[in-house]
Amino acid sequence: MAGVDPDTNVRFDQVNDEILRTLGPPPRSFWVIIGFLLIGVMLWPIPWGYQIATGMGSAGYRPSVMWILYIVNFVYWIAIGHSGTFISAILYLFRARFRTPISRATEAMTIFSVFIAAMFPFVHLGRVWIFYWILPYPNHRTIWPDFQSPLIFDLLAVSTYFTVSLVFWYSGLVPDIAAIRDRVRGLKRKIYGYFSLGWSGTDRQWHHYSMSILLMAGLATPLVISVHSVVSWDFALAIIPGYHSTIFPPYFVAGAIHQGIAMVLVLLVPLRKIFRVKNIITDRTLDLLAQTDLLFALVISYTYLTEHFMAEYSGNIFERQQFMFRMVGWYSPEYWIMTILNAIVPLVFFIRRCRYSPFWLMTVGVAVLIGMYLERFIIIIGSMSQDFLPYQWGFYWPGWLESCITFGSFCLFFLLFALFAKFLPSISIAEVKEALKPMRGKKEPTL
Repeated sequence: MAGVDPDTNVRFDQVNDEILRTLGPPPRSFWVIIGFLLIGVMLWPIPWGYQIATGMGSAGYRPSVMWILYIVNFVYWIAIGHSGTFISAILYLFRARFRTPISRATEAMTIFSVFIAAMFPFVHLGRVWIFYWILPYPNHRTIWPDFQSPLIFDLLAVSTYFTVSLVFWYSGLVPDIAAIRDRVRGLKRKIYGYFSLGWSGTDRQWHHYSMSILLMAGLATPLVISVHSVVSWDFALAIIPGYHSTIFPPYFVAGAIHQGIAMVLVLLVPLRKIFRVKNIITDRTLDLLAQTDLLFALVISYTYLTEHFMAEYSGNIFERQQFMFRMVGWYSPEYWIMTILNAIVPLVFFIRRCRYSPFWLMTVGVAVLIGMYLERFIIIIGSMSQDFLPYQWGFYWPGWLESCITFGSFCLFFLLFALFAKFLPSISIAEVKEALKPMRGKKEPTL
């Protein structure tokens, strides 16, 4: 069969029809899900308004835990965004062909998760209407922000990462938007025509497109390492036991990729079934994703052991106390659940049958997402709960307000992704065509 890729099971002349078919009328159940997600999203602004009106004490802020669930959510969503850049940019530079059917979805996942993460520092600030005080601009008060503050770290890192990721995502979308423009009429044609930036598919445009994607991938690749390293410095620069560790930058980066790949599995397994794109997002594609997740699960397991070894080897009584507190203290159930979900459950991917099973892919993906959330909870809140002085120890558990805002953030993420998959190609047409292998003895169709 001419132009069939053994990894995608689709011909060159079928790519446009297969992918653009996902933009057709969705089933009624799709709009029911959208309705439930919209209701869930309202659990973010309403409690946030209540918090602003009544004060930060209503959210559980009290000594000694002054970084509560909002900082956990910030680190969690930033981490999810890193896997999108890892799959799209780093694997693009290494010419890993299995990334082509899933790169578009992972890039969109990056945009939405970083956007949600950027909202939580504002929720954490309390007096959100004076957020501009953290911006370094000339002012009559001669007040300048503290450049050693984690708020400044996060502002610079997140804004840079979001900008580069947005440009990278939109640059890849331009040819596909033009393909939609040529198939629709009326108002839709004008809208898609505006965002296609006059794309006509000339050789000159394709040359500039390829060069821009390559350059953006090269720029985005170091951001995967640098941005989450900066996020880890929010904690590593503190002297609190459990925070002050040089292993945090690689530890956070590996955990971010592990968590992000799990989210990719959770998104793509239903996506390929709902939109019937199993010929493009094949079982082999998900198998390679599962193998990659297994690799980073082993890396995370190694970092867990290294953390405990260094705490014991250092001879620091406070470090030893902190890690013993994690295993047998107030948050010990969460710690052991975290260890099982992040390090033990992904080992089922050693079994080939599990890597090809949608049930196990979803199960492991959800397990890792829960486990990585508990990891952030243990690191951030557990370390603050028990520091140097016993009279400062305090127990924190999320209340209704923080829980509602957290649940609303998850609903917002899935709502944005669902709308993206409805109105834009969730699979890159150009990259899938580029990855197709010509078959010997057959004439390959032209563009």
